[in-house]
Amino acid sequence: ESILSRIRSFEYSQKNAVLVPAAALGVGGMLLYWLRSGRKIKTIEMGDGWWGSGERPLKGKEDESIRPFKIETSDKEIEDLHRRLDQFRFTPHVEGAAFHYGFNSSYLRKVVAYWRNQFDWLKQVEVLNKYPHFHTTIEGIDIHFIHVKPSYVPHGRAVQPLLMVHGWPGSFYEFYKIIPLLTEPGRHGLNEGDVVFEVICPSIPGFGFSEAPHQKEFDSIATARIFHKLMNRLGFKEYYLQGGDWGSRITTNMAQMLPQSVKGLHLNVVFIAQRGLGRMISIMLGAYVPWLIGLSREDAQRIYPFMQKNVYDVLRESGYLHIQATKPDTAGCGLNDSPVGLAAYILEKFSTWTDKSFLHKDDGGLESKFSLDELLTNVMIYWVTSSIVSSMRFYKENFSKDPDLTAHNRVSVYVPTGIAAFPQEILHTPRVWAKDVYKNIVTFSYMPRGGHFAAFEEPKLLAQDIMQFVRKVEQL
Repeated sequence: ESILSRIRSFEYSQKNAVLVPAAALGVGGMLLYWLRSGRKIKTIEMGDGWWGSGERPLKGKEDESIRPFKIETSDKEIEDLHRRLDQFRFTPHVEGAAFHYGFNSSYLRKVVAYWRNQFDWLKQVEVLNKYPHFHTTIEGIDIHFIHVKPSYVPHGRAVQPLLMVHGWPGSFYEFYKIIPLLTEPGRHGLNEGDVVFEVICPSIPGFGFSEAPHQKEFDSIATARIFHKLMNRLGFKEYYLQGGDWGSRITTNMAQMLPQSVKGLHLNVVFIAQRGLGRMISIMLGAYVPWLIGLSREDAQRIYPFMQKNVYDVLRESGYLHIQATKPDTAGCGLNDSPVGLAAYILEKFSTWTDKSFLHKDDGGLESKFSLDELLTNVMIYWVTSSIVSSMRFYKENFSKDPDLTAHNRVSVYVPTGIAAFPQEILHTPRVWAKDVYKNIVTFSYMPRGGHFAAFEEPKLLAQDIMQFVRKVEQL
């Protein structure tokens, strides 16, 4: 009898082991459904703003016209640049410096010589003007953007509007190599049956040919609102978004602000805070049993050794950030006055942010990924517009409100999201961490090569990933 009662007790406990969790799961599922169906998705309030000079006019509607714009230069502008380049004061570097101390001054001499004697700004202005440029006034400031439509659309194929947002120290020019791949994929070796885009690339206010805000507190939320207004003004009700660097935060804010307008969000970098006891425990466990906390083998290779890749490397690469987030105008005035200083400051980022190993090269590996014409054209956009100071202020306006850039992470992103994780990116965010904020990740790609300036460096890889993502979203 004792044995039989134990058997019955065991059978009963076995049934409980199945039934209790099943019941709990069912009740939990019903509760979750009830909570989700009865609760409105949290969004960032759109609000409104005024960034023009002085007080906002009480009367009169803002000029909403879209005005064609053309980049121009003059002999006077080029002569002034050459005079300043001729007065470059050279500082010898220590032996074996490579790029460990910043931009190598011997290589800088070569860059300056090329800039002074071979770089043709007139020719590069023609290159910049090959796409249609426009200005429109939003919230009191002139917003610059390029808008490129496909010259040919396959029969029955819908054209998808795509807003692409750059970061610092980049510009709209970063997208010049990827635009034809997205607007005319068939002509560039991409699947003829792929989706076709019309591409809109605005300049963040205070960057390049977009007017700088005249008021304080212009942050990524204000930028997101302005870019939504831009797309609405262009006649779009729904559109795709793509961004890296500041563009990642701005487009994420756009998805958090008006999810009903965003068909999909594609990012090539994701910023998620690594805070809290749970995250620290998972980081420690991940070094030994990555699968236990949801990390893939590729994630583990990109994250560990953790202190080296996520602390020491980041500290080495982020000195500029502390300056720009606190006293941007002090450092900025020197850069705005010296083209050589500006080039060194900007191009150093195109070295180590493209490939960390370029730190050990005397030329920073710059010409292994880009041409000097391409690099100097991006520098010239900052130089001729005197926009380096206002672009640096964007850090202060964002970090002063949100010191670790995590406040917006409390608002989840529910729009379909695609993430392209490039191996040389400054920080790697695994999918399992990205899901803390991005709740509907449709594609997550471990890219085979490339770094921070993805569209500029690996346009075909990025274009293919965007297309794969949009194709999946369109099939949902």
